[in-house]
Amino acid sequence: MPTVALQIPTPDGQADAIAAVPEGGGRHPGVLLYMDIFGIRPELERKAVELAEHGYYVLVPNVFYRHGTAPLIDLPDFVGEDERHKAVEQLLPMLQALTSEQALSDAEAYLTFLSEQPGVTPGPVAVMGYCMGGGQALRTAAAFPDQVAAVASFHAGKLVNDTPESPHRALIPTITADVHIGHAETDMRPEHVAELNKALDATGVRYTSEIYPGTVHGFTMADTSAFSAEGLQLHWDRLLALLGGARFGAGAEAGAEAE
Repeated sequence: MPTVALQIPTPDGQADAIAAVPEGGGRHPGVLLYMDIFGIRPELERKAVELAEHGYYVLVPNVFYRHGTAPLIDLPDFVGEDERHKAVEQLLPMLQALTSEQALSDAEAYLTFLSEQPGVTPGPVAVMGYCMGGGQALRTAAAFPDQVAAVASFHAGKLVNDTPESPHRALIPTITADVHIGHAETDMRPEHVAELNKALDATGVRYTSEIYPGTVHGFTMADTSAFSAEGLQLHWDRLLALLGGARFGAGAEAGAEAE
């Protein structure tokens, strides 16, 4: 199942993107997948394709499109610790340049584009993300509750802090979607997960939130030294369970494998 290249109109230009579409035609629940800092590359394409094989239309935008089309840097096939530091040094300024206002404007454009695709079931979609994309997925679900049926965040980190802008204070209270948050052991201390879960409890939403045993930041990415095969499999188990139980638009045809 190959991915297709797309251009998403935004108020600031065109965001390049890829989409993985289930075979056989028809309409399918939409999933907006936010990239990690390393961006669109074969590893992220593989994840989009695997999810599409379960019956979902998966859209992956290049959130750094203001700096050029993906790939934005020359990334090796395998990112070890030395390569990680070098890549982050190049990409971090792009992340720091992305304002909250731009991110929300982009999110609205991505959701609109996804909902208008002929292969997507009308109604709410799911949003998910890895690392920095996990935080953006939660931000999108909080800002557009009527358009998001489920949200998943993996090894996002920094979801609980002492500031008023901490995601557990600023984002979680307005989320109405079903939620799964998978934490790396190195990203979230148990007491912070407990505080995050308390905020989720107060919303009344259906959710799961857990620390994945033996994992470090970035554990889902098989092209990095952070990879954990067990963590990746648990991620698929939790993600497919979340999507299979989500309240997508009327007539949604989530893949039987995800139920």
